[in-house]
Amino acid sequence: MTKARLLRLSVVLVSIFMILLIIVYWDNVGTAHFYLHTSFSRPRSPGAITAGEGWEALPDVDEFLAKLLSSSLKQNSSIPRKTEQLLVQGSNKPVVSNLEENVRGYDWSTHKDRNSLDQEKLQVERQRTLREFCANSSFAFPTKERSFDDIPNYELNHLIVDDRHGVIYCYVPKVACTNWKRVMIVLSESLLDQGVPYRNPLDIPREHVHNTSTHLTFNKFWRRYGKFSRHLMKIKLKKYTKFLFVRDPFVRLISAFRSKFELENEEFYRRFAIPMLKLYSNHTNLPTSVSEAFGAGLKVSFSDFIQYLLDPRTEKMAPFNEHWRQVYRLCHPCQIDYDFIGKLETLDEDAAYLLQLLKVDRLLRFPPSYRNRTASSWEDNWFAKIPLAWRQQLYKLYEADFVLFGYPKPENLLKD
Repeated sequence: MTKARLLRLSVVLVSIFMILLIIVYWDNVGTAHFYLHTSFSRPRSPGAITAGEGWEALPDVDEFLAKLLSSSLKQNSSIPRKTEQLLVQGSNKPVVSNLEENVRGYDWSTHKDRNSLDQEKLQVERQRTLREFCANSSFAFPTKERSFDDIPNYELNHLIVDDRHGVIYCYVPKVACTNWKRVMIVLSESLLDQGVPYRNPLDIPREHVHNTSTHLTFNKFWRRYGKFSRHLMKIKLKKYTKFLFVRDPFVRLISAFRSKFELENEEFYRRFAIPMLKLYSNHTNLPTSVSEAFGAGLKVSFSDFIQYLLDPRTEKMAPFNEHWRQVYRLCHPCQIDYDFIGKLETLDEDAAYLLQLLKVDRLLRFPPSYRNRTASSWEDNWFAKIPLAWRQQLYKLYEADFVLFGYPKPENLLKD
């Protein structure tokens, strides 16, 4: 009799524990919001675990959580038609209210004159290049050898998660990240307009797009899931489709400089321009506001900016700002096996192909690219007055981004 009672009590306690566990940890991986699509077909290294395979190799906690995730697929295998019809509606053109976007303008051309790219082969080549150099012991750069578990939570703040469609996007500033964030907001329905999820990416105000509270990112997992956060991250990294977009590193620096120092930006003036002007242009008693400084003709030069990047004191004070931090430090490409690598240089084609692969191309289209986008052909002019030694040091600073993502070494800038 006593044994029977103990058995019943054990069953009750285990059931209560399971219910509490599901309530606590089901927040963003449960049946209400979990939609997993088919993963990409791509070459894998021998022994690699693909989505839904090889779970027996995971630790016990990982295995339990993996099964918990997988069980939801039986009830939620596709996006409800009602939601699909809701999202496909919306205006076709943006209401441009932001100064920076208004200055740039939008390019609504269809680009039909462009040669179609063999996207599948392109992705295979980009991923092969990345994997080869990550595995190449003779090519070294900071943080390359560490494991995913070694990455601090605060360095995972660029990985945005959409549990509804099983997508993880690592955003890189100055690489169309504003519009990709808008796409992620529409897909995840993480932001409402008068009680209704946004349907058209360009309807989402820029200030909301870059508000950190709008997005679920990996660095927020600790607050939600505690000690299980890394287990959940690993499971989602295996099951979800992971993508990022990159850009020629030097061109990205030019774009960052133009955006943050050639336009009036109060935050960047106070945090970065004032110290640069004092350190590298010998200015004192600088105006406290950017409008006063611009009115007096006090602007950071591109040379000042390069000096700032090369100055060893800069990183001792604080890590690079995200707008000029290297991609390998933002997205950890040797620790995270990305399924799709897009490039700004082929943004329109890559974006269309990615949305098709994600099976969301009927729900929305990627916002059109800007006119007058900073071009690689500008490099010679921008670096003309930068000393050769500085250019060579700058290349070493960003060499990993050039090599990992297949950008050619700018020999014309690195030789007399």
